[in-house]
Amino acid sequence: MPIETDVAIIGAGPIGLFAVFELGLLDLKAHLVDILDRPGGQCTELYPEKPIYDIPGLPICTGQELTDRLMEQVKPFKPEFHLGETASALERLGDGRWKLSTDAGTEIVARVLVIAAGGGTFVPKRPPIAGIEAYEGRSVFYAVRKMESFRGKNILIAGGGDSALDWTINLAPIAAKLTLVHHRDGFRASQHSVNQMRELAAHGKINFEIASVKALYGENDRLHGVTLSSPSKGEWQHACDTFIPFFGLTIKLGPIANFGLNLTENLIAVDTEKFESNTPGIFAIGDINTYPGKLKLILSGFHEAALMAQAAFHICRPNEKLRFQYTTSSSSLQKKLGVAG
Repeated sequence: MPIETDVAIIGAGPIGLFAVFELGLLDLKAHLVDILDRPGGQCTELYPEKPIYDIPGLPICTGQELTDRLMEQVKPFKPEFHLGETASALERLGDGRWKLSTDAGTEIVARVLVIAAGGGTFVPKRPPIAGIEAYEGRSVFYAVRKMESFRGKNILIAGGGDSALDWTINLAPIAAKLTLVHHRDGFRASQHSVNQMRELAAHGKINFEIASVKALYGENDRLHGVTLSSPSKGEWQHACDTFIPFFGLTIKLGPIANFGLNLTENLIAVDTEKFESNTPGIFAIGDINTYPGKLKLILSGFHEAALMAQAAFHICRPNEKLRFQYTTSSSSLQKKLGVAG
């Protein structure tokens, strides 16, 4: 059965997360869809340890720290996350609500749709390996959607970022055999994850090879192994039945382009009163939108989320009066946040 909620949000980056907070203050419930396997968007996927200097009140914080603070802030409102899923289709129902579908079969019915997808959908980069397309979806995967489907597999993971290290650590206990391949003995992942991986390798629970994947071999779309190459060992055959490359992400607008919205250079045009698109009930906030004077800053997206939430209330609660309140002085808001004395 479809999930019913007040607001469906595409994108679980900082702007989508702050939208949950602003909506929650108005007693509006939200479900979030994101193609990534964790909240945070670009902040956690592209620069989790990169310093950010222009968040009001935080002279310096990393992308991961900002995400962690926002996740703590929205905790009282219990948002539901649908991670590792792509928003694939949108339908207007007879009662005026929207039905958002994902590539994982999730259906969310909501009065309001908020697109907070940053620059668009993160799309995994395909390794430049001849014939890899034939194995995609059966032996080659660019994301881990259900861990259990990898149980008992002979897995080869390639990459040196957080995703590669995290899934090496998480899949090691259920895989029959797991090998991590990276072209150098240095990583773009958190040091804690690197230490965990090295400990697993030291105890023989995984293999780690400093090498590059040159070719795949198999038959009937089923992978039998890969050809690895390194300056010290040359080329050799490595048997495996599952290949998971984490070669980074590119950003594309993706299925959102087919939602019938007014687009300007792959950005969603909105007004500056409510940040609503040309389609009533669909809002766009953050880097995905465009309007005169737009600044692609996180703080701008926070402002947009606040005004969007006020407009969303009137759509979701047409028979109720909106009473504007301040968190510093409203006992009812403080109760919602769990800080009332």
